[in-house]
Amino acid sequence: MLPTRRNSFNSIIYFCTMTEKRTELQDLGEFGLIRHLTDSISLQNPTSKVGIGDDAAVLDFDAEDEVLVSTDMLVEGVHFDLTYAPLKHLGYKAVVVNLSDIYAMGGVASQITVSIAVSNRFSTEALEELYVGMRLACERYQVDLVGGDTTSSTSGLIISITAIGTVAKGQRVLRSGAKEKDLLVVTGDLGSAYMGLQLLEREKQVFQGAPGAQPNLEGYDYQLERQLKPEARKDIIDMFNELGLQPTSMIDVSDGLASELIHLGEASGLGVQLYEDKLPIDPSTFDMAREFNLDPSVCALSGGEDYELLFTISQSDYDKIKASPHFSVIGYMTETKGAYYLIDKQEKVHEITAQGWDAFLEKRKEDIDPDKQPASE
Repeated sequence: MLPTRRNSFNSIIYFCTMTEKRTELQDLGEFGLIRHLTDSISLQNPTSKVGIGDDAAVLDFDAEDEVLVSTDMLVEGVHFDLTYAPLKHLGYKAVVVNLSDIYAMGGVASQITVSIAVSNRFSTEALEELYVGMRLACERYQVDLVGGDTTSSTSGLIISITAIGTVAKGQRVLRSGAKEKDLLVVTGDLGSAYMGLQLLEREKQVFQGAPGAQPNLEGYDYQLERQLKPEARKDIIDMFNELGLQPTSMIDVSDGLASELIHLGEASGLGVQLYEDKLPIDPSTFDMAREFNLDPSVCALSGGEDYELLFTISQSDYDKIKASPHFSVIGYMTETKGAYYLIDKQEKVHEITAQGWDAFLEKRKEDIDPDKQPASE
């Protein structure tokens, strides 16, 4: 189990979640380091025939399945800040964000490869912490770490992970499959990861101004968890199977809801009508946003890093999800390509852009044809 956010922040703010012992990377060398970090990794999936230790991993997939492959890179100073991101949490998150892409295709992840570029500012013990988090993620999601690479870096830590999975033929879900009047559905809640980031950035500024100050993180456990240790929605894929539900299109919410729904619209050649009062926002996140003088809806629309699944379904499938607390119907797809509109709580209409609320261009409500609204709305 990963440590609580308050304890981990106190330790990482002095740039360590490691022990006092420090083994220099040159003491082990590249191949010794690989052996040291991966010696305890074992294979769990029958499709993993040969893992770390050869020139390439060997995977044997059933011919009835299609193979899914996704790669993501995390760069220090761009995607994460080691002032407040514990290395163990970072390792866990680096794996999870890649697995999320496999689940967003309707598939099941089975293997990952991990490549890292690291400067001599890091010790062997620091990388051990990183890999502990990676192994925890692999165990939780039942995936095998089967290979990768290490190299030196002159600009901090870089992590590149490739996730591999399968999906039954005919069952893959693309971004381009949405149809006019399909319902737009999202899992979980939105905006909490963004608020966790806002809190960490605030406390970082306080610490930089007063290095002896202790972070004030009380009462924000949920938002910190969502930012530092997100979870991919593998459980939703299992729910789809149980419900007999096949989404028509899907994407994971990594860059913010507004960006993702535009991706679905562009890929499917359709427009979107979204309702602000349908956005699922955790009550504690709503209150926290107000405390930070932020609009909760803006946080939900543009915050990102929630790693929930955004998908569309036929109206005929609405009954399959209507009673589930895991799903929120937040809008529907329209026939007009490139027309992305938000109906706010005052029934005003705004054009949605990926930049957030301030970039919305208000339009007349009459510009949207009410006769095209789905019956379930």
